[in-house]
Amino acid sequence: MKDLFRGELVRFTFEEPDVRAKAEARWQRDSEFVRLADSDPTQLSSEKKIKEWFDKQAESGPQPERYSFSVRTLADDRYIGFLGLWVDLIHSEAWVGLGIGEREFWSKGYGSDMMKLCLQYVFTELGLERLSLGLHEYNPRALRSYEKCGFRLEGRTRQDAMREGKRTDTLWMGILREEWLQMQNGDQK
Repeated sequence: MKDLFRGELVRFTFEEPDVRAKAEARWQRDSEFVRLADSDPTQLSSEKKIKEWFDKQAESGPQPERYSFSVRTLADDRYIGFLGLWVDLIHSEAWVGLGIGEREFWSKGYGSDMMKLCLQYVFTELGLERLSLGLHEYNPRALRSYEKCGFRLEGRTRQDAMREGKRTDTLWMGILREEWLQMQNGDQK
């Protein structure tokens, strides 16, 4: 039986608020990471403030529609990022958000491995029919990674965000369980 939480390069672990808060405080000082992750104006937060936010989330109790994972490398068990799922069981779908904060792991297949692991979890363990995501058009590296994993462009919200003084589009992508299964069977339609 295949390990649901282990890919070729990464593994998912339980959310680690202390570790994530320390890493995110550092990542927030990386302008490129922040710009790729969000279109909101960049703000700096201390490790303490980020940890307080995580603690507040934990106080609200378990949220059956929210799944959060820390992402660690298989090679040296290093924390490199995070992945979150927002699940809608009524419609059998989920939205995914992820990030790799450690630059040395960019463009080396780690993001694609995270997404492949996520797809396996969503379609086999949760039994959902659809996974969706949004990204900014100024992130071509993410777009290529998602396309490689089988996501299709489904829509575009034109000029809905401002980044570096220019209006930019948000792209919406999705993959259906049936499409993912075809990819698993080697049928690339």
